[in-house]
Amino acid sequence: MTSTCGSHDCGCSGAATAAATTEAPVARINGVALHAAGVQLPADMLRQRACTELLRQQAQRQGLLAPDDESGLNGATSAAASQAIEQLLERELQVPEPSEQACRRYHAAHPGFGSQGESAHLRHVLFAVTPGVDVALLRQRAERLLLELRCADDGGPRFAEAAREWSNCPSGAQGGDLGWLTPEDCAPEFAREVFGSHEVGVLARLVHSRFGLHVVQVCGRKAAKPKVFEEVQASIALVLRQQAWVNALRQYLQLLAGSAELEGVQLDAADSPLVQ
Repeated sequence: MTSTCGSHDCGCSGAATAAATTEAPVARINGVALHAAGVQLPADMLRQRACTELLRQQAQRQGLLAPDDESGLNGATSAAASQAIEQLLERELQVPEPSEQACRRYHAAHPGFGSQGESAHLRHVLFAVTPGVDVALLRQRAERLLLELRCADDGGPRFAEAAREWSNCPSGAQGGDLGWLTPEDCAPEFAREVFGSHEVGVLARLVHSRFGLHVVQVCGRKAAKPKVFEEVQASIALVLRQQAWVNALRQYLQLLAGSAELEGVQLDAADSPLVQ
């Protein structure tokens, strides 16, 4: 399990394009330039390159990479360097397997880990926002219907009738019935409004989504079903091992940085853009 830069998935956020400037000093690791003269990199991208260069040079010192391998000024590493860095990390980062006790403590602290998501039986009336529609008028119509349906105390027939009459969704033919849905079945903005609460019946507000305005009725809810420890032990072990690996990498980079000559870049104990 490794994470390096160049041709690897580093997980860092430094994707900004370097900005040219004639005044920017050249950052170096042990005399090796991290970028061309006159180029200023975003701070996170610069730290990312510095960490990769520290590992590349260490791979050379340990004989895993040819001495004549050079890093590019554009931040790219050779295929040989990437492979050598992986070998270096496999050798240096000895991460023990999490104990069952550690996994049980994690499960106790995160009881919802791996749980099957909640679901809800939904009906809706969709007022679709289409090109040229008068949104203000559409909202007024939706709000009038919302008030009417909240006042109707008939258990649902009026809602189904309204859906067949007004809804711009194919579900209108079935009285607006969407069946049992999970948050993953819905647009994220719709799911945020509908799930995560105990509300049932016609919701007191219009629900906005990329499709338009929804009058929503929650006919029933099923809470998320947690999994017992034995069902998620292997997954928890992977999470804990990844956390330990990230910590080990940060400590290793800190050691390398402590014995290196850094110019124009600062790396502290918390820095490891390779694994953020």
